[in-house]
Amino acid sequence: MSYPLLLVDAFIDQPFSGNPAGVCILDKEQPASWMQQVALEMNQAETAFVHKRVDGSWDLRWFTPQVEVNLCGHATLAAAHALWQHAGETAAILEFHTLSGRLTATRIGDQIQLDFPADFPQSVAAVPPALLQILGGHPHWFGQGRDDLIAVLDSAEAVRNFVPNAEQIASFTTRGLILSAPGDAGSGLDMVSRFFAPKVGINEDPVTGSAHCLLACYWGNRLDKTHLRAQQASPRGGLLTLDWKDDRVLLSGKARTMLTGEFHG
Repeated sequence: MSYPLLLVDAFIDQPFSGNPAGVCILDKEQPASWMQQVALEMNQAETAFVHKRVDGSWDLRWFTPQVEVNLCGHATLAAAHALWQHAGETAAILEFHTLSGRLTATRIGDQIQLDFPADFPQSVAAVPPALLQILGGHPHWFGQGRDDLIAVLDSAEAVRNFVPNAEQIASFTTRGLILSAPGDAGSGLDMVSRFFAPKVGINEDPVTGSAHCLLACYWGNRLDKTHLRAQQASPRGGLLTLDWKDDRVLLSGKARTMLTGEFHG
């Protein structure tokens, strides 16, 4: 059997930026073990698998090279782009059934807007000693979201200059660690961030949609804003527009197809 398989850059602001994701378009359901093997073969941070239901909506699952994850923003953006650009999908709004419930993707001009569940972080008093060691001191604020920890630093420069230690980060995280800080003065950015998840096989993720469900809530509360501009300051980098509405976060960004082909297996 062969299946369409694409490589799509998500949340891009220029060529060869953003976060690459594999997208595999299935004509029937496949076992999780098979999808995990395909994701390992692709060796991307995440590979999305989509399968159309009778009612026109889509089943969507995400796999890192090591595990299935509950939520992945950039691979959802990539999947929506792939369906509109390469699978003949014509619906203006795509509905996905996932481990995180019902999600939607909407085309708005040259951007795709994702409707995701908000993630409200809670303050944590005890900062892990390993984090204090790699930061060289206490963060401005430290908290816990649904899956990830967040450490807020005082400056965007501190986030960009941070040198991660994958072994130490894996020692105190369940999934990942978000580092964030206010955006640079005059940049128009409300926040910058980086994301590290070595425990699930991602030493540093280029652009992490699900992490911004948490970041939108933290910075929205701190800045008293519901519309925010965010940059993930990884080496590849990416830009997101965030709109926080009660228990939902709307993440908007662009995507670009880099490779198309077929997977035989």
